[in-house]
Amino acid sequence: VHCNLAKASEAAPAVRAGAEGCGLLRTEFLFLERTHAPTVVEQYDAYQVIATALGDRPLTIRTLDAGGDKPLGYVALPREENPALGLRGIRTSLHLPALLADQLRAILRVEPAGQCRILLPMVNDLDEVRAVRAHLVAEAAACGRPVPALGIMIETPAAALMIDRLVEEIDFVSIGSNDLSQYVLAMDRLHPVLAARLDARHPAVLRLVERVVQVCAARPIPVAVCG
Repeated sequence: VHCNLAKASEAAPAVRAGAEGCGLLRTEFLFLERTHAPTVVEQYDAYQVIATALGDRPLTIRTLDAGGDKPLGYVALPREENPALGLRGIRTSLHLPALLADQLRAILRVEPAGQCRILLPMVNDLDEVRAVRAHLVAEAAACGRPVPALGIMIETPAAALMIDRLVEEIDFVSIGSNDLSQYVLAMDRLHPVLAARLDARHPAVLRLVERVVQVCAARPIPVAVCG
């Protein structure tokens, strides 16, 4: 059982509570509610504190999941009528490649090499994964570091249905059951009336989960559930 972390100070208490690693570090705490982007050094310092607190346990760092309902005050992003279907997750990172490059550089500096894994949010297409992997390989070569394991979150029906193609470029999978349920059932999980009806055990959701698990088990590629 791995923990979800939303800030550096949560790592040590999670370990004391028995966490066997971090399955998802929400890096938004470094990017939101500020007037400028965090530097590579600032990001590295935070990631290294967490990695050290985890000891020899794995640290899975999710790339920035901002945009939409989580705006960046220092970046001009378009106004969106429906943030859940807008510029967020991996779409934002590829739209702002300088931010992505800095985040990858910071992650690659963390010691020991190999402790960190990189997790991409809101992936739909193989081209998105290939684009990030190209960035990652280039940054790793530039700093003389090994390329870390690269995984994706399964949060959209497209990702679940295309998992047989996506596994060509990834090392692990995390199923984001909250968002997956939202998109499969077409119900906003923050809606004051509908949120209570959102069910991650709905047969339609479970069929997609089953497909992901079956395809990944045949590779084999590890699958986790976050939600």
